[in-house]
Amino acid sequence: MVLATRIIENLSSHQLPVGAFFPELPLESIFSTQGVMVMLLAAYAVAMWMFLTSAPKVHTIMVTDLNVARQFYEGLLNLPVADVPLHYYYNYEQTLGATGIDPLYLSTNISAANTQDLGASDGLWYQLMKNTQLHIISGASYGSKNRHRHVCFDRDCLDQILMRVQTQGVKFKIRSERPLNFLAKDLEGRVLEFSEVKN
Repeated sequence: MVLATRIIENLSSHQLPVGAFFPELPLESIFSTQGVMVMLLAAYAVAMWMFLTSAPKVHTIMVTDLNVARQFYEGLLNLPVADVPLHYYYNYEQTLGATGIDPLYLSTNISAANTQDLGASDGLWYQLMKNTQLHIISGASYGSKNRHRHVCFDRDCLDQILMRVQTQGVKFKIRSERPLNFLAKDLEGRVLEFSEVKN
């Protein structure tokens, strides 16, 4: 009650000292070394939270040929090219490396060009939705009948690509619902196979 009376008196005289908002905390302790450190840590925590919540969700697809993939995603699906997200600049992707790719999905005769693509190229980046990006990397093996394969471990990613294929009027054929597997034709008449891979 005494606190409320003190605040009302300060409001009526149009003076609001900083101590009115922190009546139990002396002003010297807020601006002491410990107080400043606590405020800096709190500001850092808020900045990190804002950075992490604003980072886009990234779906990764492994393809057999980056040039064919570029023609399909840019030319046929009209996906806008996206900038690499900031958190990928800090070697996030390096933890995947070539060892993170299952040998089952690599072609049996890996050439030197393919292995260079795995480490040297950042791949392709597209804006799939407002806060969702598509990251395309090389490393998938060719499918049956030498089809170009697009392999993904995330069902949601393939669902969004299939929806984009349908809305753009691209010819497609669903081969399997669980796991999702569908075929689509590109502008050159090549059949591309999209496969969901279970972990």
